[in-house]
Amino acid sequence: MSGAEQKKHFDFSVLRRVFAFVKPYRWRFIVSIVLAVVLSFFTPVRPFFIQLTVDKATGKNVHTPWIIELLFPNRDLSVAWQFIIAVTVFQVAFIFIETAARFYFSFITSWLGQSVVRDMRTAVYKKILGLNLRQFDRTPIGTLTTRTINDIESINDIFSDGLVPIFADLLSIIIVLVTMFVTDWQLTLIALIPFPFLIIATYYFKESVNKSFIQVRNAVAALNAFVQERITGIQILQAFAAEDRELENFKKINRHHRNANIRSIFAYSVFFPVVEIVLAVSTGLLVWWLAGQGASNPIKNKELAGELVAFILYLNQIFRPLRVIADKFNVIQMGVIAAERVFKVMDNTDTLPPSPKDAFAPTERLKGKVEFDSVWFAYIEENYVLKNISFKVNAGETVAIVGHTGSGKTSIISLMNRLYQIKKGAIKLDDVNVEHYDVDVLRKNIAVVLQDVFLFSGSVMDNITLHNNEISREEVIEAAKLIGVHNFIMQLPGNYDYNVMERGNTLSLGQRQLISFIRAILSDPAVLILDEATSSIDSESEQLIQKAIDTLITGRTAIVIAHRLSTIRKADKIIVLEKGEIKETGTHEELLALNGYYAKLHSMQFEKSKTISV
Repeated sequence: MSGAEQKKHFDFSVLRRVFAFVKPYRWRFIVSIVLAVVLSFFTPVRPFFIQLTVDKATGKNVHTPWIIELLFPNRDLSVAWQFIIAVTVFQVAFIFIETAARFYFSFITSWLGQSVVRDMRTAVYKKILGLNLRQFDRTPIGTLTTRTINDIESINDIFSDGLVPIFADLLSIIIVLVTMFVTDWQLTLIALIPFPFLIIATYYFKESVNKSFIQVRNAVAALNAFVQERITGIQILQAFAAEDRELENFKKINRHHRNANIRSIFAYSVFFPVVEIVLAVSTGLLVWWLAGQGASNPIKNKELAGELVAFILYLNQIFRPLRVIADKFNVIQMGVIAAERVFKVMDNTDTLPPSPKDAFAPTERLKGKVEFDSVWFAYIEENYVLKNISFKVNAGETVAIVGHTGSGKTSIISLMNRLYQIKKGAIKLDDVNVEHYDVDVLRKNIAVVLQDVFLFSGSVMDNITLHNNEISREEVIEAAKLIGVHNFIMQLPGNYDYNVMERGNTLSLGQRQLISFIRAILSDPAVLILDEATSSIDSESEQLIQKAIDTLITGRTAIVIAHRLSTIRKADKIIVLEKGEIKETGTHEELLALNGYYAKLHSMQFEKSKTISV
């Protein structure tokens, strides 16, 4: 990324959008600003009182502070001891007050940042849940994960380590400088002679660290994507003995990450000693100037002793925040860059249209009549995968859809519950366009059982109910018994509380299918869509699954994506797809008699099964 691109990323409009999330907490934000101002005025107080003490000890005529009048009304102690006791009492009280203020300032800025992060993360996750599935086809999962977690966490730094702390530091520096000029403007100018060198060093440090941070961030993203993908595909890597090659690839990415971090460390290693050198030079100039003044006038030398001590403390109070202020500017810039990435997700308009205000939301279960009327659909622009698809399924009928891979079978079932948006035509359920339904009502009336069943890490019960507290354990057990799955679950360790682990890898494909059937029957859908569940499983599981399917489709409209033609002979209607178009429609016998596409598919599978059996 070039320097021009980096500067372009620091967009104040993005920062304004981030602060829009502060509105619910604006009073706490105001309190943090007030505390920043108060703490800035606290900064020069202790050096000032130390100066008074030194001045008094060296015999300089100093006005007696009111606190001494209050503590020692009878003046029964020496002046020196009065000052020592008074300053000690004041310093102790002041330290407690300042410490409490700094604690609350640190806490409230971090609390504010975490609250904004929580709200933004919720908003982003809500947005992701509503994105068109097409976005997940195009966007790597790791990218959305990074946006939701890592990038939003960087936005927290804008509050806890960035904008408000920078404001507090800058204000402190200004207050200290004003105090120094009021105390002795000549001495202040002498002390600030090396200051331009520090400003130049700070600028180059900021630029160097900023570039390093961006490189580190990109390297981290590359590492995350690489590791996530390789762990997901670890079975393939081990099966093809590719571990060593992938390890070398990982070492290259990891080396780039290390080098980027080292460049950042190098910048810090140079900058901090430079700050110390400039501070030492400033201190040396102070001593040199005051020594020159005192050489010609010993009395004045005593009078300037307090100023010397105070100015050394003032310089430390200036240089201490300057050590980190450049780093905090980088924190803000990286937070703005992260916010810009997050807002790109939030601004994504590729979502399914929301339910209309007058959405159709019947309370009773639908009958299940399905109609496709001249439906056209494309995943990418005008590259249609479905072309002029029209068919009807009466309530309670079973319709099978067959065709070669890529013919559009899965696309049809994805459109029914509005997972994707059609380009042209209409899809109707009980003679009502699916776009007119309340989305939740529509999807509760359509249950989908996919061939590749996804199970979340957690118990069997959680995967069946999907954490819906309205579904009781008794209802789950009753549904499992209805489709003949209860005995299988009871054989698992912990039965319904058995942890299936990530993606359900501790269960066989057939067992995962059976769990998905319970999900489907619990919603009591009007339409059941099956991406044929009996492919790629053993014969024993197939018999159990077939019995479950027979129970599921009873009294419901069923649309079956068929891979094995032998399983759909009893279907009321078979639709044959080829390259996104309907080529034939009819029963098993009717289609065989046509001797067309279906007959060829049947012949191919028959010959294949005959060859395998031989």
